[in-house]
Amino acid sequence: MADVLLTHSYHLYFDRKQTRKMQPYPPLGTLYAAALLRSAGISVALFDTMLTNPEDSFQAALEQNNPKIVVVYEDNFNFLSKMCLTRMRDVAYRMLEASLRAGATVLVNGSDASDHASDYLERGFRCVLLGEAEWTLLELVQHLLRNGDSDVSHIAGITYLHHGTGQLVRTPHRALMRDLNQLPMPARDLIDVEQYATAWKSGHGFFSLNIVSSRGCPYQCNWCAKPIYGDHFSLRSPLSVAEEMRTLKHDYRAEHLWFADDIFGLKPKWVCELASEVERLDAAIPFKMQSRVDLMTPEAVRALQRAGCSEVWMGVESGSQKILSAMDKGTRVDQITVARENLRAEGIRACYFLQFGYPGENWQDIQKTIALVHETRPDDIGVSVSYPLPGTRFFDRVRAQLGKKTNWSDSGDLSVMFRGAYTDEFYRALHDALHAQVDAWHSGDNDGIPANQDHEYGGSTVGEMWAQVRQLEKTCRNSDPTRLEAFSADSLVQLEPATGFAHSRSANDVGSD
Repeated sequence: MADVLLTHSYHLYFDRKQTRKMQPYPPLGTLYAAALLRSAGISVALFDTMLTNPEDSFQAALEQNNPKIVVVYEDNFNFLSKMCLTRMRDVAYRMLEASLRAGATVLVNGSDASDHASDYLERGFRCVLLGEAEWTLLELVQHLLRNGDSDVSHIAGITYLHHGTGQLVRTPHRALMRDLNQLPMPARDLIDVEQYATAWKSGHGFFSLNIVSSRGCPYQCNWCAKPIYGDHFSLRSPLSVAEEMRTLKHDYRAEHLWFADDIFGLKPKWVCELASEVERLDAAIPFKMQSRVDLMTPEAVRALQRAGCSEVWMGVESGSQKILSAMDKGTRVDQITVARENLRAEGIRACYFLQFGYPGENWQDIQKTIALVHETRPDDIGVSVSYPLPGTRFFDRVRAQLGKKTNWSDSGDLSVMFRGAYTDEFYRALHDALHAQVDAWHSGDNDGIPANQDHEYGGSTVGEMWAQVRQLEKTCRNSDPTRLEAFSADSLVQLEPATGFAHSRSANDVGSD
């Protein structure tokens, strides 16, 4: 029995691409919320949908726990949640219906619910918790448990439908946390850790767990959705992060970590302090993270290596300066090469997130990206197409072109939902050819000699796949693509991040694999 049953809506086996990758991570954001509720004396249970089919098992969790309140609290550290996949929305609605039949009050928090609050409320959710919501959730749950379904207008950070008028009510904004150390550690004891370990070891031979050292991203790429943290950035203390790393290493037997921060290593001094604490506590464990090319300076990379970093995923996006500037990315193409070499010098894998299809991108721009990949030989890549997410300047500019489909069904969809330069067939062929090329380079012999174009990938050689891309480039052109003229960058390079730092939703990897 529990007063509150927390859950989330992402199920790995409903996502074909992520099922192939088999890299499941626990719902960290949900576990933070559970830990805070429990620290206040509230009885909490968790239904983790990541590896357990909600269509088969959620009803049983309701019957077992008989909760007064059900909370669909998405893992806002999971980029898949930020993508607002329609399959996730369907799961959330089904869990809502089952919870209402059981007589529970149902709350929801997440990127999609924040972007489409009216839709969620009209389906029957009592409240949508907006943005960073742990403290909002605690206050709201305490109120509902004490007073039943009474007036909630005094609680900041929520939206709901007025009982009498049915009008949408939005309460005052709740300030974001500046001291992340005030939160208890995620309630990992509520998940089946062995289930995750088995999945990882079966697929990859080692066990990886997730962790975060910060929240938010202060940079302002115009396609990046930030419904949870906005441009705010908060950082945990190096000691608290190192202590959690030690716990994951020694108590949970993790052999690898994924830092799910939107941006890691923003402050080199902080990374140096983290490295010192990791060494002092015997907390060293290989980890991967994501960052920006302009942050991968020699000093920063040396500190990352000391802290245990083995792999960096960088938001490279494009090899065309024209496109980077149109995105308001704030980086230069030459910085990509420098970052790659700095990482290579310290033995850290350099991996690229690449984005095709941004308005104004033409074949020449695409060729520049392909050439960049060929010249710098990243250790891995993730390829996506530009995806208009609500709340971004990019979305506002292409909103009129969007049809009925405004979200991908799963992370492997790769549909261009506005008037792109090419049809989906071309971008999917480009995606496959680039992946095949990088795979071929890294499947060479023990002397490190890259494999040649005859390497087979899915029944075709890499050379044949590139020939197909060149052919489709001619036959898949759209006659009236979105023009770059509608997108103007005020400056070539964004020299400083936005203000709002505190020492304590980026979609940088949207759809990438």
